[in-house]
Amino acid sequence: MPPMGPPGMGRGDRNKRYAEKVKPKDIKNSVKRLLAYIGEDKGKVFLAIGCVLISAGTNLAGTYMLRPIINGLGEAGVSAEERVRELFLGLAVMALIYLVGVTATFIQSRTMIKVSQNTLRRIRDDLFMKLQRLSVRYFDTNSAGDIMSRFTNDIDNIGQMFDSTLLQMFSGLLTLTGSLVLMFITNIPLAVITLLLTPVIAKVGGTIASRTRKYFSKQQETLGAVNGYIEEIITGQKVVKVFNHEEKVKGEFSGLNTQLRSVQSMANFLGGIMGPCMNAMSQVNYTVTAFVGSVLAFFTRLGKIGADSFSFAALDIGGLTVFVNYSKQFARPINEIANQVNVIMSSLAGAERVFKVMDEKPETADDTSRVRLENVKGDVVLKNVTFGYEPDKVILKNISMYAHPGQKIALVGSTGAGKTTITNLLTRFYDIDSGEITIDGTDLRDIDRESLRENIAMVLQDTHLFTGTVMENIRYGRLDATDEEVKNAAVTSSAHMFIKNMPDGYDTMLTGDGSNLSQGQRQLLNIARAALSRAPILILDEATSSVDTRTEQHINRGMDALMKNRTTFVIAHRLSTIRNADAIMVLENGEIIERGTHEELLSQRGRYYELYTGIKELD
Repeated sequence: MPPMGPPGMGRGDRNKRYAEKVKPKDIKNSVKRLLAYIGEDKGKVFLAIGCVLISAGTNLAGTYMLRPIINGLGEAGVSAEERVRELFLGLAVMALIYLVGVTATFIQSRTMIKVSQNTLRRIRDDLFMKLQRLSVRYFDTNSAGDIMSRFTNDIDNIGQMFDSTLLQMFSGLLTLTGSLVLMFITNIPLAVITLLLTPVIAKVGGTIASRTRKYFSKQQETLGAVNGYIEEIITGQKVVKVFNHEEKVKGEFSGLNTQLRSVQSMANFLGGIMGPCMNAMSQVNYTVTAFVGSVLAFFTRLGKIGADSFSFAALDIGGLTVFVNYSKQFARPINEIANQVNVIMSSLAGAERVFKVMDEKPETADDTSRVRLENVKGDVVLKNVTFGYEPDKVILKNISMYAHPGQKIALVGSTGAGKTTITNLLTRFYDIDSGEITIDGTDLRDIDRESLRENIAMVLQDTHLFTGTVMENIRYGRLDATDEEVKNAAVTSSAHMFIKNMPDGYDTMLTGDGSNLSQGQRQLLNIARAALSRAPILILDEATSSVDTRTEQHINRGMDALMKNRTTFVIAHRLSTIRNADAIMVLENGEIIERGTHEELLSQRGRYYELYTGIKELD
């Protein structure tokens, strides 16, 4: 069967696309959109912010309490008992302040976890809902593993940022501002020295962060590529083994894995060295501050600095202790941001990938003026239809055919001739470039898409079964069907016999895409699903090509009942299955080169005759 997407979109092309260089991302826009998601929990966010304010305030106040306590210990003219009493009173006040801060931090943490999980739920919902609105073209041209990585790696990274980083940065800003104010209150010269050293620290952090951002974005892209390749190879493991391509896929995976290792190593290296570099710079700041502060405190004690001279530089022992603590608190937010750079960059890179999917152009929405099909007879006409998956590659060239209600139309031809493309156009998975397709005289483009697909049932060569019971999988064809209708559909498709012999009959659980069933049994369930739908138009895309001859006989008996009174389009490799078709269309290179009944085409001794009398099956 030809690929449903653009020709040539094979595994090699996808690997090439995976390896493309990541372009710079719009981080500002991603942050804005993430904040919009958080904003839906405004009440909780404001509560968490209030707790941050309390926590930061108590931390600053608790530190400042050290000054009177230390100075009180050396105060002249005070008895030892009074000093001890004042000491314990000061410590009790500090303990109370810190207890309030710890309580606020606990409430903040619990609240932000709820905000985070609510936000992630909304992002997942929006992402999943968007996927349901995307066209088949998007899924034909994007790896399933890469799409899945948006739900796993990328959203998990966003969650890590919400859980800890967001309010930690806000808390750091408050601590930064509060520490700066209190440092100026404590000692102006030391505060100026700290401020002069801060740009150096910020410059080091900014330089490393700018390079880290690029590598973390590349890391997320490469990780998606690896996941996509793994999913693809695991799904097609039988094909890999039957063609002895184990060494080939190992080599391809090794290349992708090596690329991921290289990008991750650089991203984590840059993210990892940022914290130590910032800590080292902070220690330099601390050392300079402590040295200058000690000199100021020494001269203040000698009376060289005081009320009469340089009073703005006066510093007592308690003030020195408090200031060096504030200098650490002032540098700490910068360190925290540096230490969280891995989370921040991974989260923003993940958010950009998620929003990139959300920004994809959805399947064209139908307006309210679109026609809803009622009492469909199944009169299908294709007139001068031309179509290509890509503008420069035409697949169908001026195709015209018709199917009257209840007729069976067969499409045969070499692989890539355009047979499956016709079915894609009938269901409006893709819209035609020119020409016209009508059902009961109504142009497909004027029909509500949902209404159109309600009236078309498809049985594909590649079956798909969902996790659930046999009954539930057949009922997928029409969710309001009764159990009796489901069983009748199974009888029609010849699936009833093997179902009733299963351990739990129709209640047997299917998992792993029906891995506990044979290929033929899976196809029979797929046909039963189509039979249940009651759709007046039926598309069978090589529905029996993957089953054995005996199973095919069962299916063909069911098919006759299934196709009764339905307009049916059949794509078949086994020409013996379409001899009773009302008309057979032979396609080559996107054009109909022969048409007629089985007998008429044999009498013409053309391409169909060659196929039927030669190999009787198409390549």
